[in-house]
Amino acid sequence: MKKIKMILLASVMLATMMFVSCAKKEVVAEKPAEAAPTMEMEKIKAGFVYIGPAGDFGWTYAHDQGRIYAETKLPWLETITVESVPEGDAVRFIDRMVQEQKCDIIFTTSFGYMDDTVKAAEKYPDVAFFHASGFKRSTNMGTYMGDMYQIYYLNGLIAAAMSKTDKLGYIAAFPIPELFRHMNAFALGAKEINPNATVNVKWIYAWYGPDKAREAAEALISEGCDVLGFTEDTPTVVEVAQEHYEKGEEIYALSHYSPMQIYGEDAVLTGQLTDWGVLYEQMLIDYKAGKTSDMTNYDLLWLMKENAVELGGTWEDIINPKYVETLKGIKVDSADFGNISVYDLVMKRYNQMKGGRDVFDPFTGPIYDQEGNMTVAEGEVASIGHLFAEMMYQVDNFVSPLPQN
Repeated sequence: MKKIKMILLASVMLATMMFVSCAKKEVVAEKPAEAAPTMEMEKIKAGFVYIGPAGDFGWTYAHDQGRIYAETKLPWLETITVESVPEGDAVRFIDRMVQEQKCDIIFTTSFGYMDDTVKAAEKYPDVAFFHASGFKRSTNMGTYMGDMYQIYYLNGLIAAAMSKTDKLGYIAAFPIPELFRHMNAFALGAKEINPNATVNVKWIYAWYGPDKAREAAEALISEGCDVLGFTEDTPTVVEVAQEHYEKGEEIYALSHYSPMQIYGEDAVLTGQLTDWGVLYEQMLIDYKAGKTSDMTNYDLLWLMKENAVELGGTWEDIINPKYVETLKGIKVDSADFGNISVYDLVMKRYNQMKGGRDVFDPFTGPIYDQEGNMTVAEGEVASIGHLFAEMMYQVDNFVSPLPQN
């Protein structure tokens, strides 16, 4: 399935960073299963609450591209946005969207907005609320996520194969289930390739923190990590890896949220991409069709099977072409496939996960945490509830301790 085709406008990063221009690029998304209605309909107004600036070229940028896509596909849709809303302070922004701007629907796009969204949903029972990445729901509040944990697992396979030091680094924003889910999938993928591979995490406690991300990336590199993953909303880590690569050091990075390979043409191995447009289109269609009148059980969780997420540092290449032949030349012994190249193993796992969680899932037991406790029993697949609400631990090939709350 082709992904979202949108013009990526020139993006200006934070004042502390140098200006970076991204070339215009098109992305395509296939329509969801139910096509948009063609009949004349009354306009609806949707408000989007963003954790960062739409120009971060990361999480918020990807959501905003999804909003734009939905607006172009649904002629009855009008949207407004508010950027850089602090977690814990969203209700007053939502008040304005409902009371002054007359929004029918509110999308809150960060995990930390969950409790504020609950409060707003109680306050405005006639408004529909959709919260990204959370797990609390009510009559007029549903949840949604285009989750990348399967992609992170594939990234882990490639990262471990390319590492010369067996040390992988990860720059992480906040210790929440979403981050542990993604980091653990990354670590499990690495362990499948190399049981000696370890993961070291630096927590920066910021979604949009380019200076903190740069400092953390440099610290990990100084400690011997030669492949870096991250959950932070700018391409800073990619830029750091590219700078080291250009100095003759083999430092690699995994692109995140958006097609960030343009910031690290040599350093980026692959990455994760999310197609929020197809999710927003589906939720809005569901709203117009009256399917969200009771959202107590409304959870639109789309993974690789639903084509909401994709492997790649660009929408065109799932692996940087610079490293395809290298990965084809690295052989490993797989319990499932025998002696196989890393490239072929990635493709086999990719196709399995496209078939759904019941075909293959990275969180299939036995899985142990750092203390040696079994968290997923042998042969079992971790439940969605475990992954999205309960996963507050690191698996057993992490060398950095859990953060102290």
